[in-house]
Amino acid sequence: MTFAKKFLITSSDIFAISSQKQFEKIALKVFRFQYENNLVYQEFCNFLKTDPHKVKSLHQIPFLPIQFFKSHEVVSNTNPIQETFTSSGTTSPVAPKGGNLDKKVIPITSKHLVTDVTLYEESYRKGFSQFYGNIEDYVILALLPSYLEREGSSLIYMVKDLIELSNHPMSGFYLHNHDELIAKLIALDLAGQNVILIGVTFALLDLIETFNEKSSFSDKKKKAINDLRQTTELSEKKHSFQLQHTIIMETGGMKGKRKEMIREELHEQLCKGFGVSAIHSEYGMTELLSQAYSLGNGVFECPSWMQILVRDTEDALTYIPDGKTGGINVIDLANINSCSFIATQDLGKKNPNNSFEVLGRFDNSDIRGCNLMVL
Repeated sequence: MTFAKKFLITSSDIFAISSQKQFEKIALKVFRFQYENNLVYQEFCNFLKTDPHKVKSLHQIPFLPIQFFKSHEVVSNTNPIQETFTSSGTTSPVAPKGGNLDKKVIPITSKHLVTDVTLYEESYRKGFSQFYGNIEDYVILALLPSYLEREGSSLIYMVKDLIELSNHPMSGFYLHNHDELIAKLIALDLAGQNVILIGVTFALLDLIETFNEKSSFSDKKKKAINDLRQTTELSEKKHSFQLQHTIIMETGGMKGKRKEMIREELHEQLCKGFGVSAIHSEYGMTELLSQAYSLGNGVFECPSWMQILVRDTEDALTYIPDGKTGGINVIDLANINSCSFIATQDLGKKNPNNSFEVLGRFDNSDIRGCNLMVL
């Protein structure tokens, strides 16, 4: 698909990027396209007195503050909106005329207006393949209660599609039915089936607690396991997870359900609770159509069409060296129909090999999003 003949940018170009030179060339084309076609972004660039003709490198591109997705319609074309993805929403006190804050609160949500949802689908499908291989090699289990219980979640959209693409009858969503999920996890693992359990952080901890509270398998669990034709070895297993063929992927943070934890402590609990050697993570948000993945230790890598820069916390237009902590700026070229250059409220550091770590959030920023645990 060609987005604009004048700029000669296609989805094939974006998802076939294989070098830094290629990435920068396409990113500069996307910048010029969005400057001309995204009025919100254009106004922001003009406010900074940016001359688009003088922008010759990634570091010269203005990054739109992510808060604009709460207050403006950030789109780069006039095509009909196919999907509107929304954040879970934080709340803000309502100030009445008298000046005192009312007890009432109003939700504040980011809205990502998507004019071509096939771009999102191609992005997360290719991104998954880049890091994990063929989706059909896995059973996909999802424990995402806070997302599943609301409308407009881009994460639910993605996971639902991955479940369908896995083409496995055991793949599916779970809400509060922990017993059934526990039985299925153990049975599939004993059968040697590769599994990815994608879970919101607090729900994964809840699942471990549910399992540990059971001193023995209930009849319901035994029946569920027998239904999966797993009738041996169970009585010899200790009553704790020992998953050898399962990837645990956490996302979404605590959502106010539990006290926030530093990443090392959290991952230690999850590793011990599930009997795995590493915890995988997904870094994504409503405002992005791409995701970065961590295969362990909280070190994230981007797909080839996504990169991050780290800005100075005292001067948003200045970038800092690798290894130093600052604000995370994301370049997501899959966002060509909205804005590909976003200044997030996340704190992190970039490594020399272009991997990065998320270290927390700016003070007073909204507590939402994926994997935003303060270290």
